[in-house]
Amino acid sequence: MNAAVETLPMPSPASETLTELEHASRWLVVVLNDPVNLMSYVVMVFRKVLGLDEIQARKHMLEVHEKGRSVVWSGAREQAEAYAYTLQQWQLTTVLESEEYETD
Repeated sequence: MNAAVETLPMPSPASETLTELEHASRWLVVVLNDPVNLMSYVVMVFRKVLGLDEIQARKHMLEVHEKGRSVVWSGAREQAEAYAYTLQQWQLTTVLESEEYETD
């Protein structure tokens, strides 16, 4: 009596690499400068949405104003998407960027 042996396909190195890359990246929430919102409004939104204290919120607001952008949060993709969406609902120009972790 011969029993059939079922073999499962081995994952290819390419799919393992993709999975590693997905887990090895973090997402940046970037607020861009716009000519519409008042500086005090931007500080208030950063405090409410991101939970920043007054000093941190002002630092990011000034960075947006002077440099045109500020990374206000970084981490897991789902949370980054949630923050970006909420900031956009508050009328702040916000984008997501992926940042690869460097491995040594």
